[in-house]
Amino acid sequence: MAEQIQIRARKQSGDITEVKILLVHDMETGLRKDPKTKNLIPAHFIKHVNVTLNSKTVLVAQWSSGVSKNPFLGLRLTGANAGDFVAISAVDNLGMKYEHNAIVV
Repeated sequence: MAEQIQIRARKQSGDITEVKILLVHDMETGLRKDPKTKNLIPAHFIKHVNVTLNSKTVLVAQWSSGVSKNPFLGLRLTGANAGDFVAISAVDNLGMKYEHNAIVV
């Protein structure tokens, strides 16, 4: 099975670090029908996202079913250095937890 989360953190010029995160998730709204059975596909979406830099929270997001499949999250941080630790954790509406981390390069 492929990674549920892919993350890259790269130091840019000056004090900026660019973080790119791809969350592999179907993000079902609960409103779409299965084309074969015509039954509604149950809602299954990421509802909470938390990003940290060296264990300090830098982003907290509350999502709903309106976010697209395989959401991409990009952010720019200040104060990060090469070798620092960026981590993301996410929880979906079914209680499944996803976590991943990367080192700033």
